[in-house]
Amino acid sequence: MCTQNNGTCSWVDLNKSDYVAYHDEEWGVPVLNDTKLFECLCLESAQAGLSWYTVLKKKQGFRTAFLGFDINNVAAMTTADKQRLLLNNAIVRHKGKISAFINNARCVLAIQKEYSSFAQFLWSFTDNKVLILNNLIASNQVTTCPISDRLSKALKKRGFKFVGSKTLYAFLQAVGIFNGHYNHCSRKNEIIYSYKALGLCWQDADSLTILQSLQLLPLK
Repeated sequence: MCTQNNGTCSWVDLNKSDYVAYHDEEWGVPVLNDTKLFECLCLESAQAGLSWYTVLKKKQGFRTAFLGFDINNVAAMTTADKQRLLLNNAIVRHKGKISAFINNARCVLAIQKEYSSFAQFLWSFTDNKVLILNNLIASNQVTTCPISDRLSKALKKRGFKFVGSKTLYAFLQAVGIFNGHYNHCSRKNEIIYSYKALGLCWQDADSLTILQSLQLLPLK
């Protein structure tokens, strides 16, 4: 666990053990599993208008309420389920976001029929490579990029909701398609060292220009 500010990303509140654990154990670790990818997409969508810590504290509540984020089970939820979820204090009780989770599960199923997996579709936007961002200080942080713009457009075209470019830029970092750990953070290189075992390639990308000239498109 990171215990000093100079050894972790500066956005982490070291006084909150669950926040530190999320940073040290989950954030930025490459995700190749469709269920986990769907969960992360839902949680990032739930954050809209809220702090990430608000969502993080309710993560287990979300998992229970949405049946472990099993894509088929969430896709099968009904209007009655939506009404029940609106009464659940363990989650963010937002009608639009709850409906989006169910809608997006159905959209993921459609993508799985078109591609071999949701993961293949998502990772195709970086040509199946992790992009290593050159993150120096908080003031240099961007919130969107051409890749998150294209992914947002592609998902909206397929019917997804609550998938704006800012949400997806955060999502791409959370699931390790982008390695957005600050350069001084010990987790940055620890995660890079894991790529070979996962069979992943990677390349450096300046977070301020984020491959402005790179024309990466999803697989057809």
